Amino acid sequence: MSDGDDMDSSSDMDDYYTTGLEDVEPYDPHKYDPEYFEYDCCTMEEVKKFLSECVEKVGDHLQLPPSLAKILLHENGWCIDDILNKYRDNAVNLLQMGNRMKSVNAKVGLHRSLMCPVCVTYQSIEKFFNLSCCHSFCRDCWCMHFEIQISQGISTGIGCMAPKCDVRAPEDLVLKLIKSPLFRERYQQFAFQDYVKSHPQLRFCPGPNCQIIIRSEDLTPKKATCRSCKSSFCFKCGMEYHAPTDCQVIKKWLTKCADDSETANYISAHTKDCPKCHICIEKNGGCNHMQCFHCKHDFCWMCLGDWKSHGSEYYECSRYKENPNIAHESVHAQAREALKKYLHYYERWENHSKSLQLEQQTLDRLRDRINEKVMKGLGTWIDWQYLFNAAALLAKCRYTLQYTYPYAYYMEAGSRKDLFEYQQANLEAEIENLSWKVERAETTDRGDLENQMDIAEKRRTILLKDFFPTDV
Repeated sequence: MSDGDDMDSSSDMDDYYTTGLEDVEPYDPHKYDPEYFEYDCCTMEEVKKFLSECVEKVGDHLQLPPSLAKILLHENGWCIDDILNKYRDNAVNLLQMGNRMKSVNAKVGLHRSLMCPVCVTYQSIEKFFNLSCCHSFCRDCWCMHFEIQISQGISTGIGCMAPKCDVRAPEDLVLKLIKSPLFRERYQQFAFQDYVKSHPQLRFCPGPNCQIIIRSEDLTPKKATCRSCKSSFCFKCGMEYHAPTDCQVIKKWLTKCADDSETANYISAHTKDCPKCHICIEKNGGCNHMQCFHCKHDFCWMCLGDWKSHGSEYYECSRYKENPNIAHESVHAQAREALKKYLHYYERWENHSKSLQLEQQTLDRLRDRINEKVMKGLGTWIDWQYLFNAAALLAKCRYTLQYTYPYAYYMEAGSRKDLFEYQQANLEAEIENLSWKVERAETTDRGDLENQMDIAEKRRTILLKDFFPTDV
């Protein structure tokens, strides 16, 4: 679609996307699913073996001990090819660096004792050790230095004790000089964590007390789900999955929400007045299609508009209308406009987050009722499984919809944003229809419900195919 296309021609756009829906079928996920992601859920032992293979490869090519190879890998993001290309010509110097760490005899000459600069005592040279920088200190001072650093959670970042020296202490020296088994164990645990965090292909599962580590060569912001604890997160940044919003934008958005939380508190209330009879209504379900229990008026929870008009005007409900003359207004007017825009997107972001929670409560109640039916012989769990499939799909679609609002907030005005908001509105309309039917699942025709599931998922897939984050 070119910049000159008329985005107000909804009939043309409807024809275009009706045709698109027919194309989104369960094809090869490698090619057609924008969220498809190949990854492995690895144990700690599997990851340790993988890291050891990387260390061995670098060590063999550059003729380095494992401790120096680990330092190179850790400081260069575990990019083996870059390390080999960068240091192949300097392999001899690297090996000499390793040899200098083994002894200070050449430095002390005929003297059989040295004074440690830290404890200011003379000791035999056998008790002195140095890094590649040749700064020498006694065993006891090194040991104390290492243990203090480890107690603070530092491992691969342990450096030389000399002022302004940034040379790192290799693993073999640290483990050789530390006396306490407890500190040795802590050091190895912290070092392993540092290695995993610094490796671009590895991510710790964020689930509580989960030991699984996700490994993938695909570094795009895709959704990874742990096979053990079922926690899901964005593989690129480690935060909650946030498509279609990219990693940098979601960080900006969450920071802004935290900073402006007090300003937005007033929209966090669970009650609004019915636009017809003005009775106070509390939202107790995830669906934004509200029906007043008093006058039976159907309206939209977000804009309080008549629900009957949402078939043609839903686009206007989710879209923020910019003030075209705001650049010519006063500073205070511009500030008010900026706040108004933020609150528009924040309210919808927060509303869908709460709807997810309320729909989970609806699912819990549904599960209890289905259990009663099964106990009374009114079908089996398999017979009612489609209802749980519908609830799971609803949560999946609403989650995506929630993250479309930070995306829209930071988008530049133009035809691409118009297209995005059109697709966003279509997805929102189908999700609310699905939510309405799920909340009445036991009385909803199964074929009608499954058809609504298919439409909602296809709308979600279309939006993600066109606007999936690609930052690498």
